[in-house]
Amino acid sequence: MEKNRLEAFSDGVLAIIITIMVLELKVPHGADIQALEPLLPVFLSYVLSFLYVGIYWNNHHHLFQATKRVSGGILWANLHLLFWLSLFPFFTAWIGENHLASTPTAAYGFVLLMAGVAYYILQYLIIVEQGSNSLLAAAIGRDWKGKLSPLAYLTAIPLAFVSPWIATAIYTAVALTWLIPDRRIERILAR
Repeated sequence: MEKNRLEAFSDGVLAIIITIMVLELKVPHGADIQALEPLLPVFLSYVLSFLYVGIYWNNHHHLFQATKRVSGGILWANLHLLFWLSLFPFFTAWIGENHLASTPTAAYGFVLLMAGVAYYILQYLIIVEQGSNSLLAAAIGRDWKGKLSPLAYLTAIPLAFVSPWIATAIYTAVALTWLIPDRRIERILAR
């Protein structure tokens, strides 16, 4: 099957996710800078989630640049990823409204973990569909960031009950590692 509809649908869902998240930002009830202070946790959780959605969109784009065709399994794996990403607005609002309380922070980490697992499954199914000698398989290589990220989440989730701030710092560190441009797929496609 062609991949165009999958890409267009995914782009639309990700745009809606970002729109829902930004709609959760409420206007302060004052005109001075102090009126923003109570909104800071909500805004910071939005920024972190926006980064994550942007990272997934960017990597999804690169993933399908190296994909020639899709199967039914790939379609379902993509929906699985979009399901977890669609939960970002809810958990972003929950963590922000409760000022990094333990349970929302741990739950946010669980959603991050499951989105990472879903992305891995999607990537794996594409490689299976296209073969171990495909462009994507060559580009992925050892994928150290893809292996370390779930371990970081698994560390941060229980740590959220000890220190939600440290858990959030781990979530932020993972996002920052993914912000460093990953040129593996671009290099392979350029050859």
